[in-house]
Amino acid sequence: MTASWPSLRRAAWLALLAAISVAVAQDGTATGRDAAAAAPADAVQVRTQRWADAALRPQRVASAAVRARNESRIAAEVGGRLLRWTREAGEPVARGELLAEIDAADHRLARDRARASVEAMQARLALAERQLARAAELRGQDFVSPEVVNQRETESMLARAELDAARQQLAAAELALARTRVTAPFDAVVRQRMAQAGELVAPGTALYLLAERGASEVAAAVAPDDADGLRAAGSWGFETADGRTLPLRLLRVTPLVDPGTRTVQARLAFTGETAPPGAEGRLRWLDPRPHAPAAAMVRRDGRLGVFVVESGRARFVALPAAQEGRSAPLALPEDARLVVQGQAALVDGQPVAVAAASSAR
Repeated sequence: MTASWPSLRRAAWLALLAAISVAVAQDGTATGRDAAAAAPADAVQVRTQRWADAALRPQRVASAAVRARNESRIAAEVGGRLLRWTREAGEPVARGELLAEIDAADHRLARDRARASVEAMQARLALAERQLARAAELRGQDFVSPEVVNQRETESMLARAELDAARQQLAAAELALARTRVTAPFDAVVRQRMAQAGELVAPGTALYLLAERGASEVAAAVAPDDADGLRAAGSWGFETADGRTLPLRLLRVTPLVDPGTRTVQARLAFTGETAPPGAEGRLRWLDPRPHAPAAAMVRRDGRLGVFVVESGRARFVALPAAQEGRSAPLALPEDARLVVQGQAALVDGQPVAVAAASSAR
């Protein structure tokens, strides 16, 4: 039986569709083979993260203690018997306030002797000046020789010099007398009293140990690698033993490294509430520099560093100051791709295949 025209046309369409399906399948197989051939055979599967999202800005901590800006041993400046003391350990004292009094009898006598000597020298100078004036008058009348006038001038000059020396001795005696009263050089708290009433003291004998009030500083021992981050931080805090955090401002960071502790000293001042001198705690600050996570670091040729992906290949970025298990500062473009998984198997320059790219931290 001869087939009808509609049946023939339907069969032709089915054949055409089958041919197209075969062609598409063959083209897809070829494309897959081409893609597989494009990926290097030694490419390592890694996972990356955008540097701006992966970078850390860690909080740093260093041991710290509050130190008085001035902690001075107040000593006797003159010798004598200590008559009395006025402050005990732990008591506050204002600037200029009396701390101790030394027997002033000998120093008062020395002042009186010096004062009498000044008066005697003044009288001698007055006599010498009158004699000089009389000699000059007589010389004008040609009653005395020039040598007599010269002698009177010399005597007047000597008397004036002796008077100046006597005045210096009087000033020294008055100063020694004033120093029999030992006063506080600044507002302070008595940390220790060494003075004992009735004792004979000599110049230099320590009487008190004072810690200045209202001028405390926080001293912290900071690792040299953290010094730059400490300087760049925008805020700092002193964490006390009871958990309070008191705001600070940075004063200075010494460039010298302590040979015993291998740290540098930082000094900070309180901006509001203060802690008493001697209090111990911790200095906290947020390092504003971007840091590479410790988990992303690997060691290559004895150096710690991280891998980034550039043009399909892994590039090793060494971190000379990095330490095991600790994040390290690193400067990279924000869009750089940091290898966060699979870096253990990488070598510098090796082709990589990025399994996934994540922007989540």
